[in-house]
Amino acid sequence: MSTSFHGLGVALATPFTASGAVDLPAFKRLVKHVVHGGVDFLVVLGSTGEAATLNDAERDALIIACRDMANGKPVVVGAGSSSTAQAASWCARAQNLGAEGALVVTPPYNKPTASGMVAHYQAVAEAAPGLPIIVYNVPGRTGQNLAPSTLARLWENRQVVAVKESSGNLGQIVEEATSLPPGKTLLSGDDNLALPSIAAGAMGLISVLGNLLPRETKALVDAALVGDWEDAQAHQARLLPLINALFSESNPIPLKAGLKLLGLGGDMLRLPLTPPEPSTRQRLAEALCLAAEGTLPGISL
Repeated sequence: MSTSFHGLGVALATPFTASGAVDLPAFKRLVKHVVHGGVDFLVVLGSTGEAATLNDAERDALIIACRDMANGKPVVVGAGSSSTAQAASWCARAQNLGAEGALVVTPPYNKPTASGMVAHYQAVAEAAPGLPIIVYNVPGRTGQNLAPSTLARLWENRQVVAVKESSGNLGQIVEEATSLPPGKTLLSGDDNLALPSIAAGAMGLISVLGNLLPRETKALVDAALVGDWEDAQAHQARLLPLINALFSESNPIPLKAGLKLLGLGGDMLRLPLTPPEPSTRQRLAEALCLAAEGTLPGISL
Protein backbone atom coordinates (compact mmCIF):
# COMPACT_ATOMS: atom_id res chain seq x y z
CA MET A 1 0.00 0.00 0.00
CA SER A 2 2.89 2.34 -0.80
CA THR A 3 1.34 4.00 -3.88
CA SER A 4 1.14 7.77 -3.52
CA PHE A 5 -1.65 9.70 -5.24
CA HIS A 6 -0.14 13.16 -5.46
CA GLY A 7 0.02 15.56 -8.39
CA LEU A 8 -2.20 15.20 -11.44
CA GLY A 9 -4.60 12.33 -11.96
CA VAL A 10 -6.92 12.24 -14.97
CA ALA A 11 -10.47 10.89 -14.84
CA LEU A 12 -10.49 9.16 -18.20
CA ALA A 13 -13.42 9.32 -20.60
CA THR A 14 -14.76 6.14 -22.21
CA PRO A 15 -14.98 6.52 -26.01
CA PHE A 16 -17.81 4.71 -27.79
CA THR A 17 -18.20 3.69 -31.42
CA ALA A 18 -21.03 5.00 -33.60
CA SER A 19 -23.02 1.91 -32.63
CA GLY A 20 -22.53 2.59 -28.93
CA ALA A 21 -19.95 -0.11 -28.15
CA VAL A 22 -16.86 0.62 -26.08
CA ASP A 23 -14.14 1.81 -28.47
CA LEU A 24 -11.02 0.19 -27.01
CA PRO A 25 -8.61 1.45 -29.73
CA ALA A 26 -9.75 5.03 -29.10
CA PHE A 27 -9.49 4.50 -25.34
CA LYS A 28 -5.91 3.30 -25.74
CA ARG A 29 -5.11 6.39 -27.84
CA LEU A 30 -6.54 8.54 -25.09
CA VAL A 31 -4.51 6.82 -22.37
CA LYS A 32 -1.35 7.15 -24.47
CA HIS A 33 -2.07 10.87 -25.00
CA VAL A 34 -2.62 11.43 -21.27
CA VAL A 35 0.45 9.43 -20.21
CA HIS A 36 2.58 11.27 -22.78
CA GLY A 37 1.37 14.51 -21.19
CA GLY A 38 3.18 13.57 -17.99
CA VAL A 39 0.30 12.90 -15.62
CA ASP A 40 1.03 11.21 -12.31
CA PHE A 41 -1.79 8.65 -12.16
CA LEU A 42 -4.82 7.48 -14.13
CA VAL A 43 -8.44 7.03 -13.09
CA VAL A 44 -10.62 4.71 -15.15
CA LEU A 45 -14.37 4.05 -14.67
CA GLY A 46 -15.21 7.27 -12.87
CA SER A 47 -18.12 9.61 -13.53
CA THR A 48 -16.29 11.03 -16.55
CA GLY A 49 -15.97 7.49 -17.90
CA GLU A 50 -19.76 6.97 -17.82
CA ALA A 51 -19.12 3.99 -15.57
CA ALA A 52 -22.76 3.76 -14.52
CA THR A 53 -23.64 2.66 -18.07
CA LEU A 54 -21.01 -0.07 -18.39
CA ASN A 55 -21.41 -3.80 -17.80
CA ASP A 56 -18.85 -5.97 -16.03
CA ALA A 57 -17.21 -7.25 -19.21
CA GLU A 58 -16.75 -3.69 -20.46
CA ARG A 59 -15.35 -2.65 -17.09
CA ASP A 60 -12.79 -5.47 -17.17
CA ALA A 61 -11.73 -4.63 -20.72
CA LEU A 62 -11.17 -0.96 -19.86
CA ILE A 63 -9.18 -1.76 -16.72
CA ILE A 64 -6.95 -4.17 -18.65
CA ALA A 65 -6.47 -1.69 -21.51
CA CYS A 66 -5.61 1.10 -19.08
CA ARG A 67 -3.08 -1.08 -17.30
CA ASP A 68 -1.55 -2.10 -20.64
CA MET A 69 -1.10 1.52 -21.72
CA ALA A 70 -0.21 3.08 -18.36
CA ASN A 71 3.57 2.90 -18.86
CA GLY A 72 4.12 2.45 -15.14
CA LYS A 73 1.66 5.12 -14.00
CA PRO A 74 -0.61 3.96 -11.13
CA VAL A 75 -4.12 3.00 -12.21
CA VAL A 76 -7.07 3.83 -9.97
CA VAL A 77 -10.40 2.13 -10.73
CA GLY A 78 -13.77 3.68 -10.00
CA ALA A 79 -15.70 1.18 -7.91
CA GLY A 80 -18.52 3.09 -6.27
CA SER A 81 -22.10 1.92 -6.02
CA SER A 82 -25.28 2.48 -4.01
CA SER A 83 -24.89 -1.17 -3.05
CA THR A 84 -22.10 -1.94 -0.60
CA ALA A 85 -21.91 -5.52 -1.88
CA GLN A 86 -21.49 -4.29 -5.47
CA ALA A 87 -18.82 -1.74 -4.54
CA ALA A 88 -16.95 -4.40 -2.58
CA SER A 89 -17.12 -6.81 -5.52
CA TRP A 90 -15.84 -4.20 -7.95
CA CYS A 91 -12.97 -3.29 -5.64
CA ALA A 92 -11.94 -6.93 -5.35
CA ARG A 93 -12.14 -7.32 -9.12
CA ALA A 94 -10.05 -4.19 -9.68
CA GLN A 95 -7.41 -5.52 -7.30
CA ASN A 96 -7.33 -8.86 -9.11
CA LEU A 97 -6.79 -7.04 -12.42
CA GLY A 98 -3.79 -5.17 -11.04
CA ALA A 99 -5.20 -1.81 -10.01
CA GLU A 100 -3.09 0.25 -7.60
CA GLY A 101 -6.12 1.92 -6.04
CA ALA A 102 -9.90 2.27 -6.02
CA LEU A 103 -11.97 5.45 -6.25
CA VAL A 104 -15.11 4.81 -4.20
CA VAL A 105 -17.83 7.43 -4.29
CA THR A 106 -20.03 7.92 -1.24
CA PRO A 107 -23.13 5.77 -1.86
CA PRO A 108 -25.63 7.71 -3.97
CA TYR A 109 -29.41 7.58 -3.48
CA ASN A 110 -29.45 5.61 -0.21
CA LYS A 111 -28.44 8.57 2.04
CA PRO A 112 -26.59 6.53 4.69
CA THR A 113 -25.89 7.93 8.13
CA ALA A 114 -22.33 8.63 9.22
CA SER A 115 -22.17 5.16 10.79
CA GLY A 116 -23.49 3.61 7.59
CA MET A 117 -20.84 5.45 5.60
CA VAL A 118 -18.09 4.12 7.87
CA ALA A 119 -19.46 0.58 7.60
CA HIS A 120 -19.68 0.89 3.81
CA TYR A 121 -16.01 1.75 3.43
CA GLN A 122 -15.00 -0.87 5.96
CA ALA A 123 -16.76 -3.57 3.96
CA VAL A 124 -15.19 -2.33 0.72
CA ALA A 125 -11.72 -2.38 2.27
CA GLU A 126 -12.19 -5.88 3.65
CA ALA A 127 -13.14 -7.15 0.18
CA ALA A 128 -9.79 -5.96 -1.24
CA PRO A 129 -7.22 -6.22 1.58
CA GLY A 130 -4.34 -3.79 1.17
CA LEU A 131 -5.88 -1.92 -1.79
CA PRO A 132 -5.60 1.87 -1.27
CA ILE A 133 -8.98 3.59 -1.37
CA ILE A 134 -9.71 7.15 -2.44
CA VAL A 135 -13.00 8.38 -1.01
CA TYR A 136 -14.95 10.46 -3.53
CA ASN A 137 -17.21 13.22 -2.21
CA VAL A 138 -19.39 14.70 -4.96
CA PRO A 139 -22.71 15.83 -3.45
CA GLY A 140 -23.86 17.27 -6.79
CA ARG A 141 -24.12 13.69 -8.07
CA THR A 142 -24.87 11.73 -4.89
CA GLY A 143 -27.24 14.15 -3.14
CA GLN A 144 -25.33 13.93 0.13
CA ASN A 145 -22.24 15.77 1.35
CA LEU A 146 -19.54 13.89 3.23
CA ALA A 147 -19.09 15.97 6.36
CA PRO A 148 -15.53 16.56 7.63
CA SER A 149 -16.53 14.87 10.88
CA THR A 150 -17.45 11.70 8.97
CA LEU A 151 -14.28 11.90 6.89
CA ALA A 152 -12.33 12.03 10.15
CA ARG A 153 -13.85 8.65 11.05
CA LEU A 154 -13.02 7.23 7.62
CA TRP A 155 -9.37 8.21 8.07
CA GLU A 156 -9.18 5.63 10.86
CA ASN A 157 -9.33 2.93 8.16
CA ARG A 158 -5.72 2.48 7.07
CA GLN A 159 -6.75 1.60 3.50
CA VAL A 160 -8.49 4.95 3.10
CA VAL A 161 -5.50 6.98 1.90
CA ALA A 162 -7.05 9.96 0.13
CA VAL A 163 -10.21 11.93 -0.56
CA LYS A 164 -11.27 13.41 -3.89
CA GLU A 165 -13.14 16.50 -2.73
CA SER A 166 -15.75 17.76 -5.19
CA SER A 167 -18.10 19.55 -2.84
CA GLY A 168 -17.16 22.90 -4.36
CA ASN A 169 -17.09 24.29 -0.81
CA LEU A 170 -13.76 26.01 -0.19
CA GLY A 171 -14.55 26.39 3.50
CA GLN A 172 -14.93 22.62 3.79
CA ILE A 173 -11.76 22.06 1.76
CA VAL A 174 -9.80 24.31 4.13
CA GLU A 175 -11.23 22.50 7.15
CA GLU A 176 -10.25 19.12 5.72
CA ALA A 177 -6.76 20.35 4.82
CA THR A 178 -6.06 21.74 8.27
CA SER A 179 -7.19 18.53 9.99
CA LEU A 180 -5.57 16.08 7.55
CA PRO A 181 -3.88 13.20 9.41
CA PRO A 182 -0.27 12.31 8.55
CA GLY A 183 -0.01 10.03 5.54
CA LYS A 184 -3.44 10.96 4.13
CA THR A 185 -4.00 12.97 0.94
CA LEU A 186 -6.51 15.64 -0.02
CA LEU A 187 -7.15 15.94 -3.76
CA SER A 188 -9.20 18.55 -5.58
CA GLY A 189 -11.93 17.01 -7.68
CA ASP A 190 -12.77 20.21 -9.54
CA ASP A 191 -10.55 21.70 -12.25
CA ASN A 192 -11.72 25.24 -11.53
CA LEU A 193 -10.79 24.92 -7.84
CA ALA A 194 -7.43 23.20 -8.25
CA LEU A 195 -5.34 26.29 -7.53
CA PRO A 196 -7.21 27.49 -4.39
CA SER A 197 -7.51 23.90 -3.13
CA ILE A 198 -3.75 23.36 -3.42
CA ALA A 199 -3.17 26.73 -1.76
CA ALA A 200 -5.31 25.47 1.11
CA GLY A 201 -3.34 22.21 1.42
CA ALA A 202 -4.52 19.78 -1.27
CA MET A 203 -1.75 17.67 -2.80
CA GLY A 204 -3.12 17.42 -6.31
CA LEU A 205 -6.07 17.25 -8.68
CA ILE A 206 -8.16 14.55 -10.34
CA SER A 207 -8.98 16.30 -13.59
CA VAL A 208 -11.43 16.22 -16.48
CA LEU A 209 -9.48 18.87 -18.41
CA GLY A 210 -6.41 16.59 -18.42
CA ASN A 211 -8.09 14.34 -21.00
CA LEU A 212 -7.65 17.12 -23.55
CA LEU A 213 -4.59 19.05 -22.38
CA PRO A 214 -2.66 16.88 -19.92
CA ARG A 215 0.64 18.74 -20.26
CA GLU A 216 -0.93 22.15 -19.67
CA THR A 217 -3.01 20.87 -16.75
CA LYS A 218 0.06 19.32 -15.14
CA ALA A 219 1.95 22.59 -15.53
CA LEU A 220 -0.78 24.34 -13.52
CA VAL A 221 -0.77 21.69 -10.79
CA ASP A 222 3.01 21.47 -10.57
CA ALA A 223 3.42 25.24 -10.33
CA ALA A 224 0.86 25.41 -7.53
CA LEU A 225 2.42 22.51 -5.63
CA VAL A 226 5.81 24.25 -5.51
CA GLY A 227 4.26 27.59 -4.59
CA ASP A 228 4.98 29.37 -7.87
CA TRP A 229 1.70 31.25 -7.69
CA GLU A 230 2.45 33.71 -10.48
CA ASP A 231 3.03 30.88 -12.95
CA ALA A 232 0.07 28.88 -11.61
CA GLN A 233 -2.22 31.88 -11.95
CA ALA A 234 -1.07 32.44 -15.52
CA HIS A 235 -1.89 28.82 -16.40
CA GLN A 236 -5.26 29.11 -14.66
CA ALA A 237 -6.16 32.29 -16.54
CA ARG A 238 -5.42 30.62 -19.89
CA LEU A 239 -7.22 27.37 -19.06
CA LEU A 240 -10.28 28.71 -17.24
CA PRO A 241 -12.42 29.44 -20.35
CA LEU A 242 -11.90 25.82 -21.45
CA ILE A 243 -12.66 24.52 -17.96
CA ASN A 244 -15.89 26.52 -17.92
CA ALA A 245 -16.79 25.23 -21.38
CA LEU A 246 -16.22 21.63 -20.25
CA PHE A 247 -18.82 22.08 -17.52
CA SER A 248 -21.33 24.17 -19.45
CA GLU A 249 -23.34 20.94 -19.79
CA SER A 250 -23.16 17.79 -17.68
CA ASN A 251 -19.74 16.15 -17.74
CA PRO A 252 -18.67 14.37 -19.96
CA ILE A 253 -20.97 15.78 -22.67
CA PRO A 254 -18.68 18.67 -23.69
CA LEU A 255 -15.55 16.58 -23.08
CA LYS A 256 -16.65 14.02 -25.66
CA ALA A 257 -16.99 16.83 -28.22
CA GLY A 258 -13.46 17.92 -27.32
CA LEU A 259 -12.09 14.41 -27.78
CA LYS A 260 -13.61 14.32 -31.27
CA LEU A 261 -11.98 17.66 -32.12
CA LEU A 262 -8.59 16.25 -31.11
CA GLY A 263 -9.07 12.92 -32.88
CA LEU A 264 -8.94 11.02 -29.60
CA GLY A 265 -12.37 9.42 -29.89
CA GLY A 266 -15.90 9.96 -31.07
CA ASP A 267 -18.46 12.13 -29.36
CA MET A 268 -20.93 9.30 -28.72
CA LEU A 269 -22.57 9.15 -25.30
CA ARG A 270 -24.81 6.57 -23.69
CA LEU A 271 -28.30 7.52 -22.63
CA PRO A 272 -29.44 9.25 -20.54
CA LEU A 273 -26.67 11.61 -21.71
CA THR A 274 -27.32 13.29 -25.05
CA PRO A 275 -25.11 15.25 -27.50
CA PRO A 276 -24.15 18.84 -26.68
CA GLU A 277 -25.87 21.89 -28.07
CA PRO A 278 -24.21 23.44 -31.16
CA SER A 279 -23.37 26.50 -29.06
CA THR A 280 -21.47 24.27 -26.63
CA ARG A 281 -19.42 22.75 -29.45
CA GLN A 282 -18.53 26.21 -30.74
CA ARG A 283 -17.62 27.51 -27.28
CA LEU A 284 -15.51 24.43 -26.60
CA ALA A 285 -13.59 24.66 -29.89
CA GLU A 286 -12.81 28.34 -29.34
CA ALA A 287 -11.71 27.77 -25.74
CA LEU A 288 -9.60 24.75 -26.71
CA CYS A 289 -7.69 26.77 -29.31
CA LEU A 290 -7.16 29.60 -26.81
CA ALA A 291 -5.98 27.25 -24.04
CA ALA A 292 -3.52 25.49 -26.36
CA GLU A 293 -2.30 28.86 -27.68
CA GLY A 294 -3.13 27.95 -31.27
CA THR A 295 -1.01 24.79 -31.33
CA LEU A 296 -3.84 22.39 -32.19
CA PRO A 297 -4.13 21.88 -35.96
CA GLY A 298 -7.29 20.71 -37.63
CA ILE A 299 -9.86 22.26 -35.28
CA SER A 300 -12.57 23.87 -37.33
CA LEU A 301 -14.27 26.86 -35.79
